Amino acid sequence: MRPAPDACEPCLTVDLDALAANFHAIRARGPAAETAPVLKADAYGTGAAPVGRRLWAEGARTFYVARASEGGTLRAALGPDRPARIYVLDGCPVGAAPRLLAHDLVPVLNGLDQVEHWSLAAPRGGRLPCALHIDTGLNRLGLRPEEATALADAPGRLNRLDVDLVMSHLACGGIPDHPMNPVQRDRFVAAAARFPEARKSLASSGAAFQSQDYAFDMIRAGISLYGGGPFDAPDPRIVPVATLDAPIVQVRSLRPGETVGYGATYTVDRPLRMAVIALGYADGVLRTLSPGGYGWLAGRRCQMLGRISMDLIAMDVTEVADAAPGQRVELFGPNLAIDTVARQAGTVSYELLTRIAARVPRVHLGETPE
Repeated sequence: MRPAPDACEPCLTVDLDALAANFHAIRARGPAAETAPVLKADAYGTGAAPVGRRLWAEGARTFYVARASEGGTLRAALGPDRPARIYVLDGCPVGAAPRLLAHDLVPVLNGLDQVEHWSLAAPRGGRLPCALHIDTGLNRLGLRPEEATALADAPGRLNRLDVDLVMSHLACGGIPDHPMNPVQRDRFVAAAARFPEARKSLASSGAAFQSQDYAFDMIRAGISLYGGGPFDAPDPRIVPVATLDAPIVQVRSLRPGETVGYGATYTVDRPLRMAVIALGYADGVLRTLSPGGYGWLAGRRCQMLGRISMDLIAMDVTEVADAAPGQRVELFGPNLAIDTVARQAGTVSYELLTRIAARVPRVHLGETPE
């Protein structure tokens, strides 16, 4: 049974049983590979501590975060009884080594300068673990292939490091059959061959659902863990995890000719009943959802009216006869797929989730190991 959130506040409900189901669905896409959850940005806004502990209970032993600070927080949440390997995607920028060492984090080294910074942090006579990120076409972080080749040809530069993983990232992994995907795969295979002792990782959620040709030794499970389809569209293999809802604060009747909201952008053309819900862009809801967005109430889609404001959204509830203050309206969840809502807002599910503000309480359903 769902715990009741504060009746006066919006709530983001996270179904950890659904999260676990998605983890196993992704793992089935590459059964010979390890599936490593990506918990950056507080597990895409869903709460890295309970998510990390639940995924450890489901068998995850490797996690990814973006920043060293996130890695330290996750390490503390997992505790000493869950000795996970935590990779930091930002790697080892200047000044990051002490924090990486303090929290037993493994940097994903993105350039020759980071190789040098991390090497200098190694104890005398010792070696430090690391991953190497090779940029095969995304042109974001990562060693260029020629830099990776130069590094492999000068093994002395790595004599204080243990390269346990080589990874890359697809630019179009969420686009099935995009011609760039096999091109990047071939580049990755060629570059990774220079580090034969290291494991290989190329696939995120999208690539994992395209073909096992991308799985290699490790799948980095991201958006599809949290209920987003691997191709930015609802997918029956992935179940909803997060539900954003909020209570109705007020219901009123409007007459033709009246306007709604800032800028008077919506003019009433028929008698209607309007509900105002306690949710707005200060809670992370994108203003681009209005006009044209919807909420879900009592089995019906209810259209947004006028502009979304900082704390409130107006909706047409004319067809919901018993709409009343205190009833909760779903903005995304099992009835309104997050990918569909994201498309209405002109964005992707990643942004909808990670923009939910800290003032919105999180409620976690399902087993949450301590």
